[in-house]
Amino acid sequence: MSGEQKIRAFLFYLSVLVFFVALPFILSFALGYKFDPRTFKFTKTGIIAIKSEPAGADIYLQDKLLDEKTTTSITELLPGQYNVRVELVKHYPWQGEVSVRAGQVTRIENIILFPLRPLIKQLNKAKISLFWADFVNHRLYYVDRQDNIIYTSDLGGERFEMTGVLPQDSAQLKGWKVSADREKLICFNPREVLIIPLSAGTDKSPIILEHPNSRVLDIFWHADSYHFILVTDKKIEVCEAKEKAVAVALVTLNKKNTPAFYDPDNDALYFLDSQAGSDGKLYDNVYKLELGRQNYSIQELIKPPSNNEQ
Repeated sequence: MSGEQKIRAFLFYLSVLVFFVALPFILSFALGYKFDPRTFKFTKTGIIAIKSEPAGADIYLQDKLLDEKTTTSITELLPGQYNVRVELVKHYPWQGEVSVRAGQVTRIENIILFPLRPLIKQLNKAKISLFWADFVNHRLYYVDRQDNIIYTSDLGGERFEMTGVLPQDSAQLKGWKVSADREKLICFNPREVLIIPLSAGTDKSPIILEHPNSRVLDIFWHADSYHFILVTDKKIEVCEAKEKAVAVALVTLNKKNTPAFYDPDNDALYFLDSQAGSDGKLYDNVYKLELGRQNYSIQELIKPPSNNEQ
């Protein structure tokens, strides 16, 4: 055998040897396995799928900057704990510990990178003492306690204008709620309900309804924007939003401080009240009062407890 033949034979057998040595690595890689130098075994790898808002942020894995940017997937990761850091210029970074499991995808998809200098815009164009938001009707309402003026604007602070006037003695008012038609504001203190007309430059006086014999807990505008639902420490009532209106009692309550929630879409009031059980004790229950669009001649739904149950 010549020298050239010997060299060719050597190279052939070397190639065969390299092939068989590399074959397990090639097959393992193709099947999602990777050699783990910690255990000297081939281990099935996992994946980290990472998404951020905004996208295009740098990704650091174990403090090493990767070529990929969000949104992406980091593959061929041996099982274990990884420190992941996401950074974007002019934004606060995100950092967290991520657990990678064999043959599984770990998703990090709720990363929000907040700006270092968030946009802040002053919305009011007059002095104010308090405000509240009506997200259903896309309006903001502002109150100037000193001059007792109500202003309104859209949610961006545009179309800022005077829309109502509070009575002089309004320090104890709470529960500010605007009717669905945005024409009236209702607020209350424990003994009074005030209905305030809302319109630019209005000169209409508020309507004041006295409640000397009960303590007002909460108020809801009815879906028709004309009636309101009154929750007191004694009853649930419905009343017209007009002067000298007489409330109609729908439910007599056993519980003195009942929480209540009104669903205008289904015209139903949910509330908590006490009812006597078979053992004579009072137990709290949640009730649904379906009001409907009929006249409010609804009988009392819950009987008051007898004297020996109170």
